Amino acid sequence: MTPLFEGVGIALASLRANKGRAALTILGVAIGVMVVMIIASMISGINRSVSNLFEQIAPRTFLVWRFFQAGVTISDGSEETSPWRRNPPISAAEADRIAELPSVRYVTRREESSARVELAARALESVNVAGLSHQWIEVNGGDVYPGRSFTRMEDLANSRVAVINKKLEAQLFQGRDPIGQTIRIAGVPFEVIGVYTPPPSLFSGATPPFAGIPHGAFVKYVPYFKGWMRLAVAPATTASQQQAMEEVSAALRSMRHLKPGQENSFSIVTQDKLLDSWNQVTGVFFLVMIALSSIGLMVGGVGVVAIMMISVTERTREIGVRKALGATKSAILWQFLVEAATLTLVGGAIGMLVGGAVAWLLSRVTPIPAYVPVWSVVVALAASALTGIGFGLYPANRAARLDPVEALRYE
Repeated sequence: MTPLFEGVGIALASLRANKGRAALTILGVAIGVMVVMIIASMISGINRSVSNLFEQIAPRTFLVWRFFQAGVTISDGSEETSPWRRNPPISAAEADRIAELPSVRYVTRREESSARVELAARALESVNVAGLSHQWIEVNGGDVYPGRSFTRMEDLANSRVAVINKKLEAQLFQGRDPIGQTIRIAGVPFEVIGVYTPPPSLFSGATPPFAGIPHGAFVKYVPYFKGWMRLAVAPATTASQQQAMEEVSAALRSMRHLKPGQENSFSIVTQDKLLDSWNQVTGVFFLVMIALSSIGLMVGGVGVVAIMMISVTERTREIGVRKALGATKSAILWQFLVEAATLTLVGGAIGMLVGGAVAWLLSRVTPIPAYVPVWSVVVALAASALTGIGFGLYPANRAARLDPVEALRYE
């Protein structure tokens, strides 16, 4: 341990003696580590918020979609990059059949479109309009107040009633009571019966204007892109989620005449799969984070090479004396590697503190619930230390290979 402490002491003394030269090294590493800390804290906070949101909204519910693929997908319109074309749309008959299964408590339908919403002379373009079943609040979570959601009878009768969210209420009614008022959705009059408040989450404040209407009324009155109805299935209280999923899969395969061994022409998606998909998307941001932080670490690494080469030159006679007194090549190599790692660790510690402070500030002044995960601290410090060792290897090796006789003659 003595050579380790000696190397750290010499490195800190070098920092104090050569502040200008060390600044580039520390600054580059600090920027790289700070980027890691800030982005990691933001993504970790967002992931935690999304996970908490899934826990709040019917955790046993699963979805039945025409097609689902986790992660980021890119399609150029060809058959190969558009695999959903091979799956027929989910039909109303299939939804009715699923609702009759003994392991299923209820099935909600959902289809979406964008439409013009009007109130007297005021109009909003491209408002998100969803056709929903009457149990949609149980699936989405949140509350309808003031007012109420539509009932089962209104759902079955395709009644022209609507539940709007607070964003649409603010933009369309501007402080007036919306309950009982008539708005026009895609040119058709609907009575506003409630105002929807979603469950609290990171994205609550960024929710766009929204109107929810009975699914039958949506199909009848609102232009939409057909073929993308999705179902939310709630298992019965006496059945497990897995049992309900198996029965739903068997019913759909039977209705679609799929033979044993054939792949499903539909997707059954649990909230765990949705969370995995979200994590894959945020993984792309982690790759960007690594690329950005690598630039800063490279700058710091170049500074390590420069400052350590100068240090080797200035201490040539010292190296010669140490070798003359019996110091081995490995001892000299170890000393200079410890010095290099200490330099970058100082930069890493500064970047970690600044990044942690920025993450704390973000969590206080923005909706982002940023927090610093323990693994990011470990990764940041390890990356800064490895940067010093990797880039300090060349000057350390050069110092270890100096001829003691020539080193003692060096002026």
